Amino acid sequence: MAKTVLVAVLALSSLIYIINPTAGIFELIPDNLPFIGNLDEATATAILLACMRYYGWDPTKLLGKPEKEKEKK
Repeated sequence: MAKTVLVAVLALSSLIYIINPTAGIFELIPDNLPFIGNLDEATATAILLACMRYYGWDPTKLLGKPEKEKEKK
């Protein structure tokens, strides 16, 4: 139960950070720093994807090839 709540809180906070309704006022790493400015958004995206996989939905499969159906024996 506690792990499920923690994953939900992480997912929600990373989604809010990615959407960033404050238009850049709340930034862990400023975006104007070359090369490392977007690492915080990339990390938040990775956390969000991991949380989604925890709940059984893997959006990375949307971009891949469809799995072939296994032959029934």
